[in-house]
Amino acid sequence: MENGNHKEVPDNANEHCPGTEAEDAGKADACAGCPNQEACATAPKGPDPDLVAIAERMATVKHKILILSGKGGVGKSTFSAQLSFALAAMDHQVGLLDIDICGPSIPKMLGLEGQEIHQSNLGWSPVYVDSIGVMSIGFMLPDPDDAVIWRGPRKNGIIKQFLKDVYWGELDFLVVDAPPGTSDEHISIVQFLKETGIDGAIIVTTPQQVSLIDVRKEVSFCKKVGIPVLGVVENMSGLSQPVTDFKYVRQLKNGEQEDVTEWALKVMREKAPELLDLVACSEVFDSSGGGAARMCVEMGVPFLGKVPLDPKLCKAAEEENGVVLSSFII
Repeated sequence: MENGNHKEVPDNANEHCPGTEAEDAGKADACAGCPNQEACATAPKGPDPDLVAIAERMATVKHKILILSGKGGVGKSTFSAQLSFALAAMDHQVGLLDIDICGPSIPKMLGLEGQEIHQSNLGWSPVYVDSIGVMSIGFMLPDPDDAVIWRGPRKNGIIKQFLKDVYWGELDFLVVDAPPGTSDEHISIVQFLKETGIDGAIIVTTPQQVSLIDVRKEVSFCKKVGIPVLGVVENMSGLSQPVTDFKYVRQLKNGEQEDVTEWALKVMREKAPELLDLVACSEVFDSSGGGAARMCVEMGVPFLGKVPLDPKLCKAAEEENGVVLSSFII
């Protein structure tokens, strides 16, 4: 973390730590016995020359938005992809950077599995879907089933490479899909982009408390590192589905179920055809605690809205068809 003198000081450092970037880091008297002493003593000192190259690359990017989540599985990557398509549909030039090193799902969602990164005289070229430039570690894996078993420094290195070596061209928005939590990738992206300016973060959650607990930590992280929280989105906020898309069953006495979908739809068509135009909505997760809206009030951050579960969106992602659905609009 940073102290008042703008020194980088680890949370477990000794008192009077000179800072990890100081010339005497790891060698000063105050460093004796510190668990970070060896790492500080051997680490390169002074400003990182790659930050200049990153700043030059990012000079053509107007807005940089981080998409964060406290928990995995809340639909953060789906949201990142849909936000990118929505911005592109508004005639913005958009780039989508996937820095989830261990679990890159953007290539699958956008139908880009098997694509490769190409080198030009300007740098690495993003892979394009429609007008959106996409970059992901997934393009560098020979097999999509390969596990990426990397420690922090190597993860940091590839994120830095994405930022300084990828030629994005002129962009209105760079959407950064980060992994869940507050780990190496998050610290790296903030450090690498802090001089170029990060517009803010959108945090994705689901309504139940088990997700909101971790989202509170994500909000706290943003405040500590100085990233504005643009707002929180409550994803999977109920199920929204036309009644004609449901499967209807009758529970039998032996515990089995009988499919009566055709009968149910026939009855509706004959007896109450007006029902066929309805959309059924139901709660999937417990939101009795007030959900993301209440948490935002308590933590003083904007609440952007709710996105319901939509089977069409789930199907589109599974079929590798990046499409903006009306249910995404919040």
